[in-house]
Amino acid sequence: MIKRFSALLLLAASLNAHAFSPADLQAQLQAHQTVQGQFEQSRFIRSLPQPMRTTGQFVLQRGQGLLWQVQKPFEVKLRVCGKGIAQWDSKNRRWQSSSSHAQTAQIKLFMALLAGDTAVLNKQFALQLSGNAQNWSLKLQPKTAVMKQIFQDIDVKGSKGLIQTVELREKQGERTLMRFQAQQSNRALTAEVGADLRCQS
Repeated sequence: MIKRFSALLLLAASLNAHAFSPADLQAQLQAHQTVQGQFEQSRFIRSLPQPMRTTGQFVLQRGQGLLWQVQKPFEVKLRVCGKGIAQWDSKNRRWQSSSSHAQTAQIKLFMALLAGDTAVLNKQFALQLSGNAQNWSLKLQPKTAVMKQIFQDIDVKGSKGLIQTVELREKQGERTLMRFQAQQSNRALTAEVGADLRCQS
């Protein structure tokens, strides 16, 4: 009986030692220098019978920023980096800053989510990670006063080193669901995309 109990303890310790941790998730997501793909964003607003949907393409470059190109129902090109958010002005052919203080806080959160920066996320949320390296789910529960005013919680799901969905549920009952598809990692960027992601320009 004692030997059987000891064996179970050893098995439990072994399983725990190999459990998929937030540090493992961060390492997995940050293994990619670049991630490119398509997105579909659905914004559910209580006053509207149908969600507001936008689709397009995105490029995330580690350490540099995010290029977010909305294609439908209208065309908008946004760039997100450490300096904030900017929108491409096609008429004057230049980037126009469009950041506000509130936007900047949400942008930093979104970038931390996509980049798998669990250290940043852990400052404002309690992280609950389940699953394994192949299929995982991360729930973020707000723990700061600011985030508690905005979000009820955030769910992130992914597999094989890539984020598949992000769902943000807000306190007032509205929510946003983002789906990422046709993703490719570490593919060379085109010259145009590379130039767009140079935030000093």
